[in-house]
Amino acid sequence: MSIWINGQPATQLDASDRGLSYGDGLFRTLRLLDGAPLAWRWHWARLQHDCAALRLPCPEAELLLAELAAVSAEWPDAVAKLTLTRGVGPRGYAPPAAPQPTRIVQAGPRVAPPAERYSQGVAVYACALRLGLQPALAGVKHLNRLENVLARAEWQGDEYAEGLLCDSEGWVIEGTMSNLWIRRGRELLTPQLDRCGVSGAARAWVFDTAPKLGYQVREWRLRPADVLAADEAMLCNSLIGFWPIARYQQRRWSVFTASEALNSAWLAPESAISG
Repeated sequence: MSIWINGQPATQLDASDRGLSYGDGLFRTLRLLDGAPLAWRWHWARLQHDCAALRLPCPEAELLLAELAAVSAEWPDAVAKLTLTRGVGPRGYAPPAAPQPTRIVQAGPRVAPPAERYSQGVAVYACALRLGLQPALAGVKHLNRLENVLARAEWQGDEYAEGLLCDSEGWVIEGTMSNLWIRRGRELLTPQLDRCGVSGAARAWVFDTAPKLGYQVREWRLRPADVLAADEAMLCNSLIGFWPIARYQQRRWSVFTASEALNSAWLAPESAISG
């Protein structure tokens, strides 16, 4: 693992940093191939959005790209995490008038998921935890991820690859570490994230790419019953790509046409995707 803090190799963080004290910050997790982040255009757009939502100064793209390349230079296929906090501040919730953000960039070698998760699909756990509603933070990948931690603690072992989360009103929102898509014929639906949940870069990429593959795409309010009735269901994030769901509650799937098409496009050069 290689870690840089504010542009320098380091492993220690000031205990007064607001990211540690209050979760006052955000992060992105990226896959890098030969130092270049996969789907950077979508990561960068989400990072700018999230910084604006938290009123956090956003670093320049060129700076982040240079640091990501530097920390991942040792590995041709790497996983990187970019964390931005509001920096060190006095005690109390009131944010500093002129924050000096802390920038943490870290990377290590990527361990590929088992191949059968793509060819055979995955089993998904129905989490009991319900996500709270907070429209001001909806979609933002902020540092307060305790709901996800508690949801992921609901199951042990390898039977389930991921868990599916609903909000406090029973609408399906996301996986503990992924976004959800379902297919109805040639239509792809993903939960609306206007009240809670994280809007990931891979999710944003689908909106731009799936129409080029012949799919209509839209956000929708989904109940667990809608997932169970779908022709196909899948999970996505920037590290795994697209995992087809083979089992959720009592439902089984074996047709993964959309996830196969999206996985093929995910690693293809953008120019290779027909418009």
